[in-house]
Amino acid sequence: MEIGFQSKLPAVGTTIFSVMSALSNECSAVNLSQGFPDFEMNPVLESFVHEAIKENQVQYAPMPGRLDLRQAIVRKMDEDYGFSIDPNEEVTITAGATQAIYTAIATLVQAGEEVILFDPAYDCYAPTVEVHGGVPVHLELKHPTYHIDWDEVNAAITPKTKLIIVNNPHNPCGVVWSERDLTALEEIAKKYPYIYFMSDEVYEHIRFGSQHISVLSSEILRARSFVTFSFGKSLHVTGWKLGYVIAPIGLTREFRKIHQYLVFCVNNTMQYAITKYLNSGPVWKDVAPLYKKKRDLFLDGIKQSRFKILPCQGTYFCLLDYSDISDVDDVAFAKEMTTEHGVAVIPVSVFYKNKKDHKVIRVCFAKQDQTLINAAKRLCKI
Repeated sequence: MEIGFQSKLPAVGTTIFSVMSALSNECSAVNLSQGFPDFEMNPVLESFVHEAIKENQVQYAPMPGRLDLRQAIVRKMDEDYGFSIDPNEEVTITAGATQAIYTAIATLVQAGEEVILFDPAYDCYAPTVEVHGGVPVHLELKHPTYHIDWDEVNAAITPKTKLIIVNNPHNPCGVVWSERDLTALEEIAKKYPYIYFMSDEVYEHIRFGSQHISVLSSEILRARSFVTFSFGKSLHVTGWKLGYVIAPIGLTREFRKIHQYLVFCVNNTMQYAITKYLNSGPVWKDVAPLYKKKRDLFLDGIKQSRFKILPCQGTYFCLLDYSDISDVDDVAFAKEMTTEHGVAVIPVSVFYKNKKDHKVIRVCFAKQDQTLINAAKRLCKI
């Protein structure tokens, strides 16, 4: 049935993630497509969920989030990075990082203003810009290293540029920033005082090497940035849809004006549990080693396969080049992988506006060890 009004997102249909997961279930394939862990949460965190219910922590939380949770986040940021943040005025708890991203874009972008983002990009960025009348400007990370060409960024800036969206560590590519990237963004901030920034840092704790380089570490960038984080990614509880955003006072106040009418507040029970968990000790210390072990287990398992393994410096995703195996496009290859070989993956072209196909697929290794071993054996048979 036709709708009686003009769609704000006429080109948007069912996401590839839903398509591949459904196909995976239909074919009883090993699902390495969607980015969610299939192993249990930490039992200490689970015990705090039970405590939250026992303590009747089941009513509305304050609109910005529980103060004790915001204070725990501030302590974490100070311990991890040495950042001094105001829990009352600079931290807001959100219904996952995606809601934080949506609200930040809604706060900043007016009709006709341009937003620079980098393909392959997380799939919520551009549609959110479009819903609010903005114009996404798609630049491409340079395959196969997937680095940002900062000369191209500077050339793309116009008087209409309102926002630049960055993602570090990067989904789907698994690359992380260097100090050169931070410096390049700082130079843009100095040159163009009318431009704001949004940094998606949900995989901050899943890095395999150097310390996380946050936009918050730069005074000039921090003054004009929204920075988003995810408890779901770091604590292996993606279904809780809990995250937070850090921004300076002025931006936070505008953000909360929209946040209060979008969701008002988020799950108080889980906020209580996470607060207790954060206050119980250095809960982040095992996250990177856990995922490094899983990454290495999977990649060691496919060393004898015909796939080319692209570098994975962070996140729980890695990219595989299949150009030595098949000439078909990556969407067709991903479906063939699921139906013929029993492993569901994501084609990377879906993260590009122009559907650029480098013959690369994304796999998620946030899975039980036996799941990864089984998938690796199947891939080696291709």
